[in-house]
Amino acid sequence: MELTHLDEQGAAHMVDVGAKEITQRTASAQAVVTMKPETLRMITDGSAPKGDVFACARIAGIMAAKKTSDLIPMCHPIPLDSVKIEIEPISETKIRLVSILRCTHKTGIEMEALTAVSIAALTIYDMCKAVDRGMRIDEVLLLHKSGGKSGEYCCQKA
Repeated sequence: MELTHLDEQGAAHMVDVGAKEITQRTASAQAVVTMKPETLRMITDGSAPKGDVFACARIAGIMAAKKTSDLIPMCHPIPLDSVKIEIEPISETKIRLVSILRCTHKTGIEMEALTAVSIAALTIYDMCKAVDRGMRIDEVLLLHKSGGKSGEYCCQKA
């Protein structure tokens, strides 16, 4: 397996995607935020001091997906067709976030999916840290990707 962001001398460079075929591409990623039960109740009953935590997290995730190439040095700017952030409590102490992205382009959107879900999770932490500094963000991973030369990938863990 060859690292595509390194040239023959081992120097970092941006991959040339000019000759690649334009295809429909999708990617999804997840993160899990663990917190105290009372913190999750505060979020779901709408009494968080900073406002609607899930709405802010969704907006932050969408904005982050659009800015990924500004944050990750070797990422190409990608015209995104859609970004969706799903957020749901999965226990009395855990929230699962999933980003689902689509584009029609020459390169994949895995980094955008991972960035979106990571920033959405960090936004939940930021909005609730005053009441629960012990929150944890875990299980950030790529769930699925399709399109392009390498085809489809599905995480076995999900």
